[in-house]
Amino acid sequence: MENCLFCKIAAKQIPSTVVHEDDDLMVFKDINPAAPVHLLIIPKLHLSTLSDCTPEHAPLLGKMLTLVPQLAEQHNIAVAYEADGTPTRGYKTLINSGPDGGQEVYHLHMHLVGGPRPWRGMRT
Repeated sequence: MENCLFCKIAAKQIPSTVVHEDDDLMVFKDINPAAPVHLLIIPKLHLSTLSDCTPEHAPLLGKMLTLVPQLAEQHNIAVAYEADGTPTRGYKTLINSGPDGGQEVYHLHMHLVGGPRPWRGMRT
């Protein structure tokens, strides 16, 4: 899409701090982070919203979701367990869809947010 911010980032026409890239996805740091770790996972294929996805996009969506634990581990926010089994650390994933869902950039993207709390007020 000609005027899509995230398409331009994926095409490397706009700089970003990329933390992962493969043939299908790009992951970069949010420029206005709500937490110590705030990454955006985008498909390189332009899809405006999650509502535009069809069953043919299931492998791409699955790839986005299964990348999350790897990214969480790399950024030290993966869920860990104390000796007594109590969970520690953790993260949040979020996909905003449409205006009532709080979507601001109309290119499908998933937020991965984590790190020590409190996080500042999240608009995502």
